[in-house]
Amino acid sequence: MTCKQFFAALLAFFTGVWGSVYTFFNQFVNDYAFTVDTAQLGEVLPNVKSNINRFGGRFPEDPVINTEYDPYEFVDYIQLMECSGGNRTRDLFVDPDDFDVIDDYDFDPLIRSCRGILKTGAKPLLKLGNVPAKLSRKTLAEVQADLGAFDVNIYPPDDYDEYYRYIRAIAEALCAAFSPEEIRQWRFGVMTEYENIDWFRSPDGDPGATMAAYCKLYDYTVQALIDVLGPDVFVGAHSMTCSEGLWDEKEFIRHCASGVNYATGGTGSRICYLSASYYETAPGERGGTKSVAQIMQELRGTAEDAGLTGLIYGVDEGRILLGRTAGAVDRQLNSRTVGYTYQAAFDARLVREMFETGMNYFSSWEYCSLPDNHGNPTVSYFVAKYAARFEGARLAAVQKTRSGLIPKAEVEASAAFDETTGTLRLMAYNYKNKLNYLASADVRLKVHAPQFADGEAQVTVYTVDDDCNWFDEWQADREALGITDDCFAWSPDDGCPNWADSTARATFEGLTEKYASYIHAEPETYTVQVKDGSFTLDLTLEPHAVAFADVTD
Repeated sequence: MTCKQFFAALLAFFTGVWGSVYTFFNQFVNDYAFTVDTAQLGEVLPNVKSNINRFGGRFPEDPVINTEYDPYEFVDYIQLMECSGGNRTRDLFVDPDDFDVIDDYDFDPLIRSCRGILKTGAKPLLKLGNVPAKLSRKTLAEVQADLGAFDVNIYPPDDYDEYYRYIRAIAEALCAAFSPEEIRQWRFGVMTEYENIDWFRSPDGDPGATMAAYCKLYDYTVQALIDVLGPDVFVGAHSMTCSEGLWDEKEFIRHCASGVNYATGGTGSRICYLSASYYETAPGERGGTKSVAQIMQELRGTAEDAGLTGLIYGVDEGRILLGRTAGAVDRQLNSRTVGYTYQAAFDARLVREMFETGMNYFSSWEYCSLPDNHGNPTVSYFVAKYAARFEGARLAAVQKTRSGLIPKAEVEASAAFDETTGTLRLMAYNYKNKLNYLASADVRLKVHAPQFADGEAQVTVYTVDDDCNWFDEWQADREALGITDDCFAWSPDDGCPNWADSTARATFEGLTEKYASYIHAEPETYTVQVKDGSFTLDLTLEPHAVAFADVTD
């Protein structure tokens, strides 16, 4: 044997050994297995992506709708936060600064916004309760000097009867513009994060006085709606709950159940939903806020202990507060999401938690690259679209039977069976709380589904990963184009940027068509053999990828 042959043989030996070691190691590190049993079905799942938000109380009267990637396709309600007032741009008066005239109502801006919402196919959820400046106890100058952190009047009305007339006039104007039958299909809320001192407080800032003032504001708002729309109006309230407020939101929930109603003198106040906020600090920085499960347990537990049953529970804002990188002004994320594929698995993780805790919805901000949900879809859009399809299906039992050893990785799966269409819906994701996560995961789903007859079943797999995400190409382009972090007002990690530089913004918007060509979201279809109601699906999930699978006879 020559020297060259010897080293070639040695290399082949070690290559073979390494291959065997890698295969053995990979079996334990990257391999995950789950059993799915549709003989064990639980609750019917809602559309957990049924709501989106609008900060500032306005929506375009003629919204731009992306016919190929339409976020409104799966959205049932569009929330207009602080839409009934709070500062001179949102107070619904002809002259918000004229404190001598308090009934010069001008509801056209709100009506136009509602028309725009209806054009998307969704219904409005109107967050009322922010008190117009000239209905507050202070003068114009005092109100402007004391605007809260969100640029709103934070004080209660001076005269609650006058405030009642204002809310009643809003409801009457909406009925005249649309119809009472239409408005009764809408939803209403009373303020955003009502126990947040930056949104609302009594003049002296006392927690007890602030709590009483909010309960009074809620009762008068609800009564004004009932007096126009009838007793079945859908109304509720949005607390922080994920972090502590000025006062305990449990007191408000108990007030609705058994307190003295400030507007009527009767017992309790109508409430149909309770929602909260949920934020993680930043990617890789989970912070000290409560989990979704803890939030739901706290709200539902308090309500049911107080005798309130049949309520809807949701999250009205949140996800990720800060990006990894700061812009010229702040690290905040405009859409509360990052553009990286990390967001796909993050969202899937929230979807699974919502399924398992019985949460009804999680309201999101932007789904696309341009404001008002147009432009190119982000990975958040694809996860939301496919998660919404679980609506009407019953949650199926899923058990992890083999767990890989990727450090601190969360590889999980959810399943549900739609008895109406005969469709099994599956979701699996490969998440790690780290942006530069590098490990793929092999997932085997062993399905026992007695609803399926022996023979072939059709499988359609929708994968959300780097192949349907344009954001990595954008990151490379912006570096080459010299679009630096200070061209963004807030974090450049956002897929829907908040800009500080108009030239950079125009460049980004000019690349919209180019990035559309990077979106590869075509499903994979194939068949599996079903025997005795059982079959197996194998998925490979790249870092932070999410796979959705539909299985039908």
